[in-house]
Amino acid sequence: MQVAILAIGTELLIGQTINTNAAWMGEKLTQLGVTITESLAIADDKELIISSINRLSHNADYLFITGGLGPTKDDITKNAIASYLGVEMYFDEPTYNKIVEYFTAMNLSLSHLHKEQCYFPLGTKLLTNNMGTAPGMLFETPNCNIISMPGVPYEMQSIFTESVTTLLEQDDRRIPYYQQTIRTVGIAESKLADFIEPIIETMPANLDVAYLPSLGSVKVRLSGTGLDAKIKVEQIVPQLVEALKPYVYGFNDLTIAEAVQNTMIDQGLALGTAESCTGGYLGHLITSTPGSSKYYNGGVLAYSNAIKMNLLNVKEETLEDHGAVSEQTVREMVKGCIKLLDVDIAIAISGIAGPSGGSEAKPVGTIWIAVGNAETQLIKKFNLKKNRLINIRYSSNAALIMLRKFLMAD
Repeated sequence: MQVAILAIGTELLIGQTINTNAAWMGEKLTQLGVTITESLAIADDKELIISSINRLSHNADYLFITGGLGPTKDDITKNAIASYLGVEMYFDEPTYNKIVEYFTAMNLSLSHLHKEQCYFPLGTKLLTNNMGTAPGMLFETPNCNIISMPGVPYEMQSIFTESVTTLLEQDDRRIPYYQQTIRTVGIAESKLADFIEPIIETMPANLDVAYLPSLGSVKVRLSGTGLDAKIKVEQIVPQLVEALKPYVYGFNDLTIAEAVQNTMIDQGLALGTAESCTGGYLGHLITSTPGSSKYYNGGVLAYSNAIKMNLLNVKEETLEDHGAVSEQTVREMVKGCIKLLDVDIAIAISGIAGPSGGSEAKPVGTIWIAVGNAETQLIKKFNLKKNRLINIRYSSNAALIMLRKFLMAD
């Protein structure tokens, strides 16, 4: 079964908005055993929308459209679809009543534009939107089923998950697909490939491997198509895991933050953080994982030397002799954080994220990270060559990787 994706919105073309919808749908559709033949982003232009629908629908069993369903003048998707189908628009009273009920409950004023939002092409099968006011739409044509959804990502994802998935699962034209992802840290992509290449070379033809590097980690995705895909993938994955020990920390959607959280909770340990150059991003990664309150006591944003001294007991002479960005400082930050937050283990980060503030001795991208308890600390210096945001993200991920390493050694 072949599908195409059409994203509508000038903002996608001028860099104002990133087209995350196509990426999200691409992953979900692939997992459903659907082949994506084309993904296209176009401007808010009625004639362009009509011609794109015409072309894409002739080569696909399903066409997924996102964007242009709101109440403003640039939301022209519905009118374009009606013109393509050659039908009139009709007013849907239940949709309008739902919008009125929502705005009344939120104590918000209703605009006449919201009434305009309730007109749909004749023949529309409305798909419930539990995250917003614009429902999705299904149009069944002889050659292609057209599904139109809002461009707001969480609204699109809700409609897709609750309505579209069931529709596709009932279509027997799908090709069975199965995948597993092995998550690794502490090993470069090239080295990882060397370890598993002998296994990959013996794989059946209907299996495929992909290496997906990111900040300090590499995902290995093993996928297959066909009725025996699940059996074959599950036969190979243990072999890959065995070859990659001890770099494997989990599978599929498990993040490094979730992995260390599980270990910390299992061992009954409490964690605290002391961040300088990362400005709380490490704490954000930790607390983005549900259940983090079971082991994470909190963090200190020790951006200034005064905070490092007054809250974390970093010695003034340490800062004078070695500087805030140093092995000695992060070691003392760990010990001070443990005492201040009453935790078993602490992570400390201090560095120069950039783009300014560096020197010949300590250039931009110099980051020191310490992880440990009151007695023992694992400390590492990083010389990053990224921009400010990437340096912050990389350092925070590296800190979690170091925490995993410290827990394993302990």
